Amino acid sequence: MGVDLGYYAQLLHSCSNYNSILHVRQLHLFLLKKGVLSSILTIGNRLLQSYIRCGGLSDACKLFDDFPERNCFSWNTLIEGYMMSGDRKRSLETFHSMPHKNDFSWNVVIAGSLKAGDLESARLLFNQMPRRNGIAWNSMIHGYARHGYPKEALRIFRDLNLNPLEVSGRDTFVLTTVIGACANLTALDCGKQIHARIIIDDVQFDSVLGSSLVNLYGKCGDLNCARHVLKLMKEPDDFSLSALITGYANVGRMNDARMTFDKISNPSVVLWNSIIAGYVSNNAEMEALILYCMMRENGCQEDFSTFASALSACMSIGILEHGQQLHAHTFKLGVSEDVIVSCALIDMYSKCRSPSGACKLFYELEFYDTILLNSMINVYCNCGMVQEAKQIFDSMPHRTLITWNSMIVGLSQNGMPHLALDIFREMNKLEIRMDRFSIASVISACASISALELGEQAFARAVIIGVIDDPVTCTSLIDFYCKCGCVGLSRKIFDRTEKFDVVLWNSMLMGYATNGHGIEALNLFHGMTHAGVCPNDITFTAVLSACDHCGLAKEAQKWFYLMQAQYRINPGIEHYSCMVDLFARSGCLEEAVLLIEQMPFQADASMWTSVLRGCAAHGHRTLGKKVAELIIDLDPENSGAYVQLSGVFAVADDWEGSAEVRSAMRKKNIEKNPGISWGDT
Repeated sequence: MGVDLGYYAQLLHSCSNYNSILHVRQLHLFLLKKGVLSSILTIGNRLLQSYIRCGGLSDACKLFDDFPERNCFSWNTLIEGYMMSGDRKRSLETFHSMPHKNDFSWNVVIAGSLKAGDLESARLLFNQMPRRNGIAWNSMIHGYARHGYPKEALRIFRDLNLNPLEVSGRDTFVLTTVIGACANLTALDCGKQIHARIIIDDVQFDSVLGSSLVNLYGKCGDLNCARHVLKLMKEPDDFSLSALITGYANVGRMNDARMTFDKISNPSVVLWNSIIAGYVSNNAEMEALILYCMMRENGCQEDFSTFASALSACMSIGILEHGQQLHAHTFKLGVSEDVIVSCALIDMYSKCRSPSGACKLFYELEFYDTILLNSMINVYCNCGMVQEAKQIFDSMPHRTLITWNSMIVGLSQNGMPHLALDIFREMNKLEIRMDRFSIASVISACASISALELGEQAFARAVIIGVIDDPVTCTSLIDFYCKCGCVGLSRKIFDRTEKFDVVLWNSMLMGYATNGHGIEALNLFHGMTHAGVCPNDITFTAVLSACDHCGLAKEAQKWFYLMQAQYRINPGIEHYSCMVDLFARSGCLEEAVLLIEQMPFQADASMWTSVLRGCAAHGHRTLGKKVAELIIDLDPENSGAYVQLSGVFAVADDWEGSAEVRSAMRKKNIEKNPGISWGDT
């Protein structure tokens, strides 16, 4: 009785999962006994394929080795099996051993190398391929685009189009990929050329290609073209409509975005997410939350992106209660432990000034990713829990550049610049790729301890990695040199740097002010206003501080008034502190006290100490005694108040009063803080 080969071929084809491996082995034994495998290669290949599908790679290898003869299908099946199992090395070894390779063989190893992220090997194989087909071109273009190399993807597409006989350049999948690469690069002109090529070649215009074009024009801000492409589509899909809404939002045209959204009947979650995210990015957080509520009322189920946008709205307006309500809702839906949602929740608690809420949520989580752990490092550092942040950092198996930067900034901001520099040294030793934020962070750490030599080493590193002209790096260098007393070097960096915004100006202004160069600071401020840069509250802190150091009371009063009248900036506690200190230094003690009494803030011991120093310098004994009593009430352990009051009596030749103050200090066991100085060695 003969073997029904068709029946057994179908039976083998039906074995396609891990549960079928025993069944395949039984069939293998049966066919072996019947002598079929040694005579009919087709059945052997089917058996080989079944082993691969069922995860029996070792069985497949033994079967392949036992084949008396092999064809391209046999080799390709094993090559693909190795690649699918993740054993790319064995796959490539088998490929190179294959005597006669066909297009499928090349396609498998090129696609597998690209999927593994080994672009170099993929490019080498592609270059060696004797006849490049459409699948190989598609794989290369898509692989480079997917792995973050859109420019290289466009170069390969250009090479593809150099051959007029190659039709792959008109493939909709290839065109969609390269248009996506143009969108990622915001290369509008290049995208328009490809669009023109689509029209000239009369390429079939499907929804996927249309969506990619709408996305391109939306990202590049050419919304007229985006709308035109959308009209050409018979039935615009959600991705196209979402791209148009997002495009409008990106350029602040929320009215147009809303009109587009409102015309859609029964919008999907993708479209709700686009319009909600658009309002969040345009600082209309309350409107975003209203839309979120409408979405729920319409019965549309939220997804992770919805919660991320809604929580972002809550953190922007700082309403903790709204964020807590969203947290409770995510818990009810069972998505609060999803890493995307939990990361958004942690950020919300942190920005809403509830680090305890962020910590509590973190302790309850079972799964973390690198982004979430980076967020927790920031949360712990922001609330002074540096040890906990360092524990997370030390325990992380995979650290990103953000991880290293966050730890350096956190240590530096919490008064541990030496530890921050240790982290930087470790980063340098491991040859971790650095960016402008890494350099700026370590320069700031050096600035906080006036470590001139170390800071200049970081400066050299900035030159090596090519971020020396970056505004963030330049701002940190200006601050660094000013804190080291090298104001002239700061000014040289300032003069050669493009001044994009107010931050760079503020750094130079503050540097002049803190180093006592008041006139230079005021001249720079006038240059800033002539350059059309709008000052902010930090600018006026620097200006008033400069006036304070130079004793320019009238100039300070003028700018203190103009910051409110002309620039619509309400003075903060730091502006009042500058004015009070200036009045006290100038001997205008009554004006200083009057300003304190009129300001909308509660004066602290530091502000009253400025007045007390003025009383001591100008011999105002009665007011000095009153102010000293106020300081002692606010801060009973403040030795400075006693010392200053003793000085007030001494200046007025009241040595008995001075001695009584010193005696009171001894009775209360209040010791004078010793003077200290330090320098970098």
